[in-house]
Amino acid sequence: MDERSDLRAAVRTIPDYPRPGILFRDITTLLGDARAFRRAVDELVQPWPGSKIDKVAGIEARGFILGGAVAHQLASGFVPIRKKGKLPHETVTIAYSLEYGIDEMEMHRDAIAPGERVILVDDLIATGGTATAAVELLRKMGAEVVAAVFVIDLPDLGGAKRLRDMGVTVRTLMSFEGH
Repeated sequence: MDERSDLRAAVRTIPDYPRPGILFRDITTLLGDARAFRRAVDELVQPWPGSKIDKVAGIEARGFILGGAVAHQLASGFVPIRKKGKLPHETVTIAYSLEYGIDEMEMHRDAIAPGERVILVDDLIATGGTATAAVELLRKMGAEVVAAVFVIDLPDLGGAKRLRDMGVTVRTLMSFEGH
């Protein structure tokens, strides 16, 4: 079995969650498998080892787990991007649309210095609403968003294309049809 199919086999699919007709792609099984977790992180950091990456930004909550590991591998700092009201210091906020309304996320105002090279990390890219907002937030702070990396892409929902249309390099390890 090659590495990619091994990783794919480590992802659990849960039908009808969070509502009927949805196939939820659960990476907690991948995270719990030491070999698959390490392989996923190693794949996510390619092709940036040896590059100057100042920070890795992770989107709450699975992006924290993956992003922390990616930051460690790249010898970079880590920046959490959280839901509004969760960070204790002065923040910068961005509002973004969800299929059921509007949400907001934020990061500490002093987390990124203008010109810093940043990689954005999350577990999955679907419609891209959260990821595109995170890129806008990082750019608002003056970051150069080098890439956005995800374990899973749901290409039918168009999120990776939305990021590419913003000029962001997108790296994913696997894709699943549907939503």
